[in-house]
Amino acid sequence: MTGEPASSSTSAPLIDPFGRSIEYLRVSVTDRCDFRCVYCMSEHMTFLPKHDLLTLEELDRLCSAFVRRGVRKLRITGGEPLVRKNIIWLFNQLGRHLQTGTLDELTLTTNGSQLVKHARDLKAAGVERINLSIDTLVPEKFKAITRWGDLSNVLRGMDAAQDAGLKVKINAVALKGFNEDEIVDLIHFAHGRGADLTLIETMPLGEIEEDRTDQYLPLSVVRARLMDTFTLEDSAHRTGGPARYVTIKETGGRLGFITPLTHNFCESCNRVRLTCTGTLYMCLGQDDAADLRKPLRDSAEDDLIDAAVTEAISRKPKGHDFVIDRRSQKPAVARHMSVTGG
Repeated sequence: MTGEPASSSTSAPLIDPFGRSIEYLRVSVTDRCDFRCVYCMSEHMTFLPKHDLLTLEELDRLCSAFVRRGVRKLRITGGEPLVRKNIIWLFNQLGRHLQTGTLDELTLTTNGSQLVKHARDLKAAGVERINLSIDTLVPEKFKAITRWGDLSNVLRGMDAAQDAGLKVKINAVALKGFNEDEIVDLIHFAHGRGADLTLIETMPLGEIEEDRTDQYLPLSVVRARLMDTFTLEDSAHRTGGPARYVTIKETGGRLGFITPLTHNFCESCNRVRLTCTGTLYMCLGQDDAADLRKPLRDSAEDDLIDAAVTEAISRKPKGHDFVIDRRSQKPAVARHMSVTGG
């Protein structure tokens, strides 16, 4: 299916109960990943059966329905999105909205394992920048944190992305006792490669083998430590996501902080998340969700989708309630990050 489905005339912008325009859709195209990062997944994950997943054509149709309602930015996530078979087809399809001017940006978050294969095709589809996850520059530690990953392959992927003309932002989850002594090195590495770096606090999503109370490293502490080495200057730079940026005077590069636990960034949230099964989450940190798969499959027209999306956005909460429970050690939300999309 390459044409547009029959559509209703509904194109009203999506405004939540707090007056925020919904302009950013993050789409998980698969819950599968070729890594098993210890803060994200259990080592022995049970993945969704393939028949539960939306087809690529269905993902295209849903994304296009959101674009028609005013979404200006699409981020493709997983799991690892580039392990989904024929995924470049979806990027090529969604790229048509860039050409018409109805979409400002098409991006993805990746672990980098498949970039050598796909970087040039992503660029050709209209992707201009990517987020690349690298938590450590020590190969043995990288293997330990990802369980299955190979740092050298990821760095080759970064080379391929930059060679293809993609801008790269590196994401690193700050983990107590694991990489807190590497953050200065990560800054020099990223900025030396012309890439921004964003640090992320571990998020309490999904049951894992590790104890998150041992992993949790407040970024307020990290920032205070960095001020002993660098001059941090507040930046007005925004990418549409939750990160707040500073410019490091000594390197000239940008450093972002995503702080779901130490700073609630919800007041300006313009994001919703669509899973690979067609479930729409209005908030990463809440369980309330809407089923878009049924209206998608019940009609060739988009009237039912529009109605379901409108109703869902009317329930978008003001903010999340992330907390790491030190008594029960249970996650704030039971689903894994790989289900919702990073």
